[in-house]
Amino acid sequence: MTDTDDQLLAAFEAIALKAGRLILDAFHGGCDVETKADLSPVTWADREAERIILAGLAEACPQYPVVAEEAASAGIMPEAPGEAFLLVDPLDGTKEFVGKNTDFTVNIALVRHGVPVVGIVFAPARKAYCAGRPGRARLVHLDDAFEIVSEKEIAVSDPSTPLRIVASRSNRTPETDAYIARYPGAEIVSVGSSLKFLMLAAGQADLYPRFGRTMQWDTAAGDAVLRAAGGTVTTVGGLALTYGPREGTGDDPFANPWFIASTGRVPDAD
Repeated sequence: MTDTDDQLLAAFEAIALKAGRLILDAFHGGCDVETKADLSPVTWADREAERIILAGLAEACPQYPVVAEEAASAGIMPEAPGEAFLLVDPLDGTKEFVGKNTDFTVNIALVRHGVPVVGIVFAPARKAYCAGRPGRARLVHLDDAFEIVSEKEIAVSDPSTPLRIVASRSNRTPETDAYIARYPGAEIVSVGSSLKFLMLAAGQADLYPRFGRTMQWDTAAGDAVLRAAGGTVTTVGGLALTYGPREGTGDDPFANPWFIASTGRVPDAD
């Protein structure tokens, strides 16, 4: 049973890499695509990767209840996850995966007292992952055998000129565009999945506004990495984004409010 944050993170890394191998094989070999009740796509890779992750977590850290995307979509989730629980998105960016774009990730995070504190975001097609726990965020590059080639610590950077804003590739909304327009001249980059959080954490972007529906399993791992790198994630009202069940039916208790991820150093918009 893992106890320390470093032990947990090591377990998350091993589990994410195992799931990522399967996802990458399916990405190159193809797999069937279905449509869920909310009209979002789901594939065999989503479900099988989640099975691998849940089995690995049950062995490594059975003390933590798990809220996972595909299980939640089927109505299976802990009624009261408690003060510490895990959030899992086995294949974040399924639309990108189906469209043969490499912007998809494996996300695993530990939440304590509403705060994502340990997380990994693994991009299998890019052979890279970011891992974060309080006080340390790392970027790791892998070779084709998924062996570590390089590793470095990462941190947010001071704002660039022009400001660098990342936005969803597949789920842009008019509200997001209106917010971006408050920063005239900004450089806009469209990216899928949790990679947007990682760009901020690695000093490659300054701001990520999300005015649209997301789920806690979409964001927790990237949020953990960004916070470990010195960044922030707040609601539109300026409060820290928190995690845990809220009121609602179905998977609504784990829906996020609109949020703004930032390096914490971006000046307020005009």
